[in-house]
Amino acid sequence: MRKKKKIFVIDTNVILHDFNCLYKFQENNIVLPIVVLEELDKLKKGDAQINFHAREFTRELDKLSGDNLFNGGISLGKGLGKLSIETGKPFSEKLKESFPEATPDHRILAIAEDLKEKKKINEIILVSKDINLRMKAKSLGILAQDYKNDQIQDLEKIHKDIETIENIDDNLISKFYESYEGIPISEFDLRPLPHQYFILKGQKSSALAHYDPFEKKMNRVEKHRTYGIDPRNAEQTFSLDALTRPDIQLIALTGKAGTGKTLLALAAALHQEKKFNQILLARPIVPLANRDIGYLPGDVKEKILPYMQPLFDNLAVIKNQFKAQSKEYMHIEEMQKSEKLVISPLAYIRGRSLSKAFFIVDEAQNLTPHEVKTIITRAGEGTKMIFTGDIHQIDSPYLDLKSNGLSYLADRMKGQDIFAHVNLIKGERSYLAELASDLL
Repeated sequence: MRKKKKIFVIDTNVILHDFNCLYKFQENNIVLPIVVLEELDKLKKGDAQINFHAREFTRELDKLSGDNLFNGGISLGKGLGKLSIETGKPFSEKLKESFPEATPDHRILAIAEDLKEKKKINEIILVSKDINLRMKAKSLGILAQDYKNDQIQDLEKIHKDIETIENIDDNLISKFYESYEGIPISEFDLRPLPHQYFILKGQKSSALAHYDPFEKKMNRVEKHRTYGIDPRNAEQTFSLDALTRPDIQLIALTGKAGTGKTLLALAAALHQEKKFNQILLARPIVPLANRDIGYLPGDVKEKILPYMQPLFDNLAVIKNQFKAQSKEYMHIEEMQKSEKLVISPLAYIRGRSLSKAFFIVDEAQNLTPHEVKTIITRAGEGTKMIFTGDIHQIDSPYLDLKSNGLSYLADRMKGQDIFAHVNLIKGERSYLAELASDLL
């Protein structure tokens, strides 16, 4: 017996999360509520990523346009279902009693409910990144789910990058201190991932190690002062090693607030600045309480300063390691004046082709997987990209631990020979900050 196709009703936020979402539902049919087009129309203008997604989806829809969009639907391609647009439907008594206001969300619910009544042989599923809308749908007996196409499956797996190996022969550890060429991986009972980091412990000694996938060797990792910053634990030591290792082009640094992710990345960038044409430090602007930066007073620079201030604070920490008249301090000042070192909102950098750049993207947990992909595909020859963030501090209402761009990056790139991931656990900002992060 032929399996009945499901019908997915798509919310606006799914499109703003992934403008190619129409092609991610396999052979099932898709219904686009007319109110979604209204919302997209309001978002077409602007420089933010959601504006870009709204424009791209509208262009894609224009390619598919035809009268059948409103009458039976049009095919999305071989192996895919049909796309149709549903116009507004009257509210049922049940919907009116619970949600009397004619908001866009409630108009979408009305369409989903109408489809449920008319197409009883098909499974009707509302797809939304909005938890509240999904709960409202379920209260009306409508199936609802998150958009799961780019969610990672195993969250724990992406954090198992640093491995502690006990009971290592002390003679083998001694070799790390005697040889600068590394030890063949064949001498270990291990199957490491490319650029995986290890803490090796013997009876009397220990060592920090890195697996080189090109030489197939384990190398000793040493602590090094980097532009005034000393690593305070093994994780920070591993981070600086990855950040200064030439054959690693893409890095994810994850961990809670105060573990030093951004500070280490910036110190490593300054340490290697002669190798790069420019150092770029950027972060996405996620307005608090869903209020646009237009509500803030002042000109454009004054509006974005509160969002960029944490990056300037990290730079100040490094500058304060030196005297104001020192060559290091003066060099940082000169780099800022000449724009060799640029701190900027991420939206201002999108679209640029980045060659020989050391590019740090802070707060990357607030990016969608597609946004991360868009950024990385701008990388030219000689560019090194670092994404930092805390996946437990997501400010976007439509992202979570499994669907944010930073988790997605760490999951999809794991095992690639130009990628390294270090998850920092121990906070080094202060005892107070560490205590608050753990308990509050």
